[in-house]
Amino acid sequence: MAKNKKSLSYELIKGIVKENPLFVLVLGTCPALAVTTSAFNGLGMGIAFTFVLIMSNVVISALRKVIPDSVRIPAYITIIASLVTIVEFLLKAYTPELDQSLGIFIPLITVNCIILGRAEAFANRNGVLASIMDAIGMGLGFTLALLLMGSLREILGFGTFFGINMPWIREGGLRPIGILALPAGGFAVFGVLVAVFNKMNHRWYSRKPDDIMDRRNYPGSISARTDSPFISAESASAGTEAIAIAEGSVPESMTEPGERSLSSGERK
Repeated sequence: MAKNKKSLSYELIKGIVKENPLFVLVLGTCPALAVTTSAFNGLGMGIAFTFVLIMSNVVISALRKVIPDSVRIPAYITIIASLVTIVEFLLKAYTPELDQSLGIFIPLITVNCIILGRAEAFANRNGVLASIMDAIGMGLGFTLALLLMGSLREILGFGTFFGINMPWIREGGLRPIGILALPAGGFAVFGVLVAVFNKMNHRWYSRKPDDIMDRRNYPGSISARTDSPFISAESASAGTEAIAIAEGSVPESMTEPGERSLSSGERK
């Protein structure tokens, strides 16, 4: 049970940084660059996308044993298109301004590679609960990415945030950078954020050999460079293993990888 809860929590949070659909997996870039001219548009697109992703994952996971493999992809597209139609009607009815701003990118959610990818890679192979967690995590990550891009472009490009004028961006002070509201500015912001998320991934999730390796489990180190951390650590703790890797215990001819001592016959 604990393992199942841990798995579900991982599926929920992985989409925020580690497998962020936009900044790490680089999926859904077309709507992201097109609609993130404002924070409101980015948030609205993210919410609509997340609703479709959650519902499509639920339906596809529930029907995964019923849908024949030969018509799997057409069935996915039909399910997703039906959900997108519902979302489009709701936007037209309750938020016509947002619907007009997002335009063609709402119907294009039908063929969004993130939704199709999660349906094929996850919902088709897992239960309903796990598929919901996966959809919420990926949807949240995509929504936060769109909101972040939209906020940066709106604040720096127009001097507003959700339509509210920023007091520190005004005439005579820090002036808006108009290019950030254009497609070129969108690519620039996107590139910077991709670099930031890659750095975060490298810092938080990359393996650190010095932290996870020890001489008892990995005794094959023969170079002075790789031995030095173990020598200093074990000497400080006065462990008995320090004797085995003390200076001089490794033959001089074997201190560099690939080298071996030559016999007197080989030297001749």
